[in-house]
Amino acid sequence: MIPRLFTAAPILLAFTPDWLVGSTGPLGAGLPLARLLVHHPWDTRRVTMSFGISGVYCAAVTPLNADLSPDLKRVGEHCLGLLADGCHGIALLGTTGEANSFSVAERKAILEAALAAGVTPEQLAPGVGVAAIPDTVELVRHALGTGVTRVVMLPPFYYKGVSDDGIFAAYARIIEVVADPRLKVVLYHIPQTSAVPLSRPLVKRLIAAFPDTVIGLKDSSGDYGNMQGLVEDNPGFAVMVGADPLFLPFLKIGGAGCITATCNLVPGALRTVYNHHADPARAAEVDVAQTRLEAARALLNAYGQIPTIKAVFADRSGDPGWSRVRPPLMPFDPARLGELRQRVAALPG
Repeated sequence: MIPRLFTAAPILLAFTPDWLVGSTGPLGAGLPLARLLVHHPWDTRRVTMSFGISGVYCAAVTPLNADLSPDLKRVGEHCLGLLADGCHGIALLGTTGEANSFSVAERKAILEAALAAGVTPEQLAPGVGVAAIPDTVELVRHALGTGVTRVVMLPPFYYKGVSDDGIFAAYARIIEVVADPRLKVVLYHIPQTSAVPLSRPLVKRLIAAFPDTVIGLKDSSGDYGNMQGLVEDNPGFAVMVGADPLFLPFLKIGGAGCITATCNLVPGALRTVYNHHADPARAAEVDVAQTRLEAARALLNAYGQIPTIKAVFADRSGDPGWSRVRPPLMPFDPARLGELRQRVAALPG
């Protein structure tokens, strides 16, 4: 077990729905790995939320055992650490979580591990989109069965060059087969990886067809114009940014929040930007935080996001097991660890 590096004081997250205020859940328990790069506590002011999902969500990495199976104990500990350090929620099993390297059974076990550790269903937005519609339906039904109602859903991604009609039919099939009014879907637009883009007309059509179910979209394209258009086209629809450099300007035009890999390392910077982006008195603090998260993102991009995040955790915790990834990914190059350590130490803010 990794020793606790910081002693967590009791906190009340700025996102304060009734289920969280006064909670006795172990938000400060476990391993505060996200705390490695955090330097300040959170204020307790309330933030009014009007979207179906909003705030700072971490696209969490998935720790692995020596046999490369999911390390379920550490999954829960990592999630609790992220929440204790200010994340509003955890987006398990996304791109950063190596989701499509895991079987359906493994994905179910990972979600159950987070819940067993004390993460509440309301704090989770697991990825459920896979290439086969029946598997996506199975993952959605499993999530709903655990009480988790918000899911992040890639389109079926194996076939390329498919039409908007085809993508609409796929999402419609999933929603209609699941047939559960509790379901809340966050669409996932990451065309550089999936090669199946979600066009603005398609998104608008899905919202019109399923207004109580399709509540948001994670845009990881890095295309600010696309994100701006989604906000303008669909008032009240939650657009979550996946590109950290765009976080501050995006919040200022009505963005709902973020779901990012960088949040594994600098949740404090993201939370500061989210909490105070509209407060002129905190503008300098927000600018410092934005600069910090941009530098962290540049560091991850320079080396490769998933192996680099895990290498930072392994180095700071003294536990080399954190560096494990599933093929076809490869672990961070040990020969470059000294260089990485220096760059992490030099992050601004």
